[in-house]
Amino acid sequence: MAKQTIPKAAALRLSLYLREVESLLEAGQTKVSSGQLAESLGLTAAQVRKDLARFGPLGRAGIGYLCPALAEQFRRILGTDQLRPVALVGAGNLGRALATYPGFERRGFKITALLDNDLRKVGRQYGGLIVQDIAKLHFVCQRDRIRLAILAVPGSAAQDVADLLVRAGIQGLLNFSPVRLDVPAAVVVSTVALSLELEQLGLAVRLRNK
Repeated sequence: MAKQTIPKAAALRLSLYLREVESLLEAGQTKVSSGQLAESLGLTAAQVRKDLARFGPLGRAGIGYLCPALAEQFRRILGTDQLRPVALVGAGNLGRALATYPGFERRGFKITALLDNDLRKVGRQYGGLIVQDIAKLHFVCQRDRIRLAILAVPGSAAQDVADLLVRAGIQGLLNFSPVRLDVPAAVVVSTVALSLELEQLGLAVRLRNK
């Protein structure tokens, strides 16, 4: 069976669809139309129908989509229908905040390992996780079959740690460090540039107020 490919923009919208459908379910709504989804997310109904058509016959014209079936299908496609283990490297201020954030498990991800190279932090506990020496990274990732990781280390150490993660078998990396990482093509990197996003937000507000 051929692998299903999803354009990046459509994949992002898929996550948005899931959140909207989950909100509707929490409100007691069991059906939704493409028009309703489009209006709530600032899209067109045609775009919604095109996106959903990628994943098979999820609804019928004039009837709409069943919210429980949509949510189940979206979670299956996104892989959030089961918990996936994640390694978090970096037990600084950001790392500790991420380690104690409860929302990851609700989205199908569980941080199962927190590692750092600062021996003063090793052995401390945050969010139910005990900080481990980064020297154990390869062993921990192989033992727990971890393929996803979060990188929350200073930029000066980011590439070295990324190299360790690749050698440990990590295939997907969420990078909070302010540097561009050089990794093999088989490794997927998503960079969260917090300062850049804040700069763009500040610019948008400044231009609006001119």
